Amino acid sequence: MKYYAIADLHGRFDLLEKAFERITQDCLENPTPEGATTITLGDYIDRGPQSKQIIDKLIDRQDGSQLGSRLVCLKGNHEDMAVQVCSNPTLNMQSWWIGNGGAATFKSYAEDATAIDIDHEHIKWMANLPLYLETEKQVFVHAGIPDNNIPLEKQDSEKMMWMLYNPTDMGGYQGKHVVHGHHQFADGPHEWKGSKRGGRTDLDCWAYHTGRLVIGVFDDTQGPALKFLEVTDGG
Repeated sequence: MKYYAIADLHGRFDLLEKAFERITQDCLENPTPEGATTITLGDYIDRGPQSKQIIDKLIDRQDGSQLGSRLVCLKGNHEDMAVQVCSNPTLNMQSWWIGNGGAATFKSYAEDATAIDIDHEHIKWMANLPLYLETEKQVFVHAGIPDNNIPLEKQDSEKMMWMLYNPTDMGGYQGKHVVHGHHQFADGPHEWKGSKRGGRTDLDCWAYHTGRLVIGVFDDTQGPALKFLEVTDGG
């Protein structure tokens, strides 16, 4: 099985469209008998201009219509924040969200929107997103796997969405490579290899700011990426 991983879109619908096109092209040029899975690692909303459009597209594509690849969407800390705020839309909670890029999300729904105007079905979708996907050689997650010694289903869910790795932390989980976003690097992706725990790859390239999105391509033969595919807002 081949896996295409996309991190931290943050309202950049234009880059998502280009990423889907690039993945479809790669699936046609390099088909595998087992097929392929596209995994989005969370943080679809906030900061960039088209959060609503991204959620609409992801919901639509989860029906399997993308050529050559099924779609699995994971939850990021910004989806977690949206769910929390829309469940308790007080002034303080909305201020917390706005301070973390939520104003752009509100505007993508309507010019004068607030948390109570966010599409209820979108909030329900975000609330029910899984936190991780485990494969033969990788664990895909938004921010990271905090504890190497406990089962994935018993990990601290908040940390899986919100933690930041220390730059010296090689990462990994029980011999599997951890593929994550959340910690932005304009010069990414960054890879840590050679760890007995499995190593990790951070795919967050600060796309909403740089206009550059990098797709990691993985499979069941090795933990680290086979290659990276790049799309930009310049072409």
